[in-house]
Amino acid sequence: MKFQVDRDAMADAVNWASRTLPNKSTQPLLTGLHLVAEKSSLVLSGSDADVSGQASVNADVEQPGTVLVPGRLLADITKSLPSTKIEFALSGNQVNITCGRSSFTIPTMPVGEYPPLPNMPEFSGSISGNEFAAAISQVATAASRDETLPAFTGIKIDVEGSVITLAATDRYRLAVREINWNPVSTSIATHTLIPARFLHEATKSLATSEAISIAFTANNEGLFGIEGSGRKTTSRVLAADFPPYRTLLPSESTSVAQVKTSDLIDSVKRVALVLDREAPIKITFKQNEAVIFGGGGSGELAAAQETIEATNNGEEISIAFNHQFLLDGLHAIDAAVAVIAMTTSIRPAVITGTNEIGAESDDSFKYLLMPIRQQ
Repeated sequence: MKFQVDRDAMADAVNWASRTLPNKSTQPLLTGLHLVAEKSSLVLSGSDADVSGQASVNADVEQPGTVLVPGRLLADITKSLPSTKIEFALSGNQVNITCGRSSFTIPTMPVGEYPPLPNMPEFSGSISGNEFAAAISQVATAASRDETLPAFTGIKIDVEGSVITLAATDRYRLAVREINWNPVSTSIATHTLIPARFLHEATKSLATSEAISIAFTANNEGLFGIEGSGRKTTSRVLAADFPPYRTLLPSESTSVAQVKTSDLIDSVKRVALVLDREAPIKITFKQNEAVIFGGGGSGELAAAQETIEATNNGEEISIAFNHQFLLDGLHAIDAAVAVIAMTTSIRPAVITGTNEIGAESDDSFKYLLMPIRQQ
């Protein structure tokens, strides 16, 4: 096995495939990267048994072959090399890597014992890489990091024809995003729960792809796949019950406030300087202004208050939120104006976005936030 490959292309492909590798594993072979060189291409693959990644790059293959090498080590080496051609040559049970004036020798692993990667499911449709990555980023904000509650670490994907609905919740907030895509059949209908971390990392890396293919499977393998720009990745679905989130979204409100998103973010950040991370921030929405207040109670020695311009179509209302969760939602809406719909101070608020004060909100993304009961 012997080939030459562009260092930048190689580093990018190694980074994509190695992100799936486990840090520790009861199967040491899974810490390796599987390389196949043939004709004019190099295919790199990695897996931790639940998630797999595969990348293809152009290469000048002098001698085709297959090899398994320590994945993290190869990743560290390739990203440290100068930006020029890499020469990769297998010699016995070692691999020689040469780039410019740098050279490395690394051991190989028993390639014949490497378990086969899962097959990519049949493609279900396609969507813009940038649009899908942006939508995943919005809802992933609300996903839980607590691995003991697997249902809340995932993103629920509901597909009905040409519409995909994404949802994530950690029980304290809920993010829902609807996007259009190009299904292979308009009669397609599927519901699956995918790890949020996997989706966020994979789609972020494919955001520059003009189009990516999405694959669902209904068989016992329970796999979800994404492919684009010479990259493939699969993940096992989460075998957990996601809550019926649509019933959580209020159907009406008594107050709808609109405020410039940047103004509210800046004010919340300043007032939060006197708060602990989990402490609530209180906002009173009046007819033409919003008063943001924090601290000064329950033993707090410091307090802060700010008043900013806002409109409120409805009753004056005071409501308290976890300030970090509020900031997450304001960043996620990605809009010039935040629209906050409320019913009472103890009922969930729904945050959406719009382009300017007075304009109708865009309901394609909704961020529901549970309030904190005020003392």
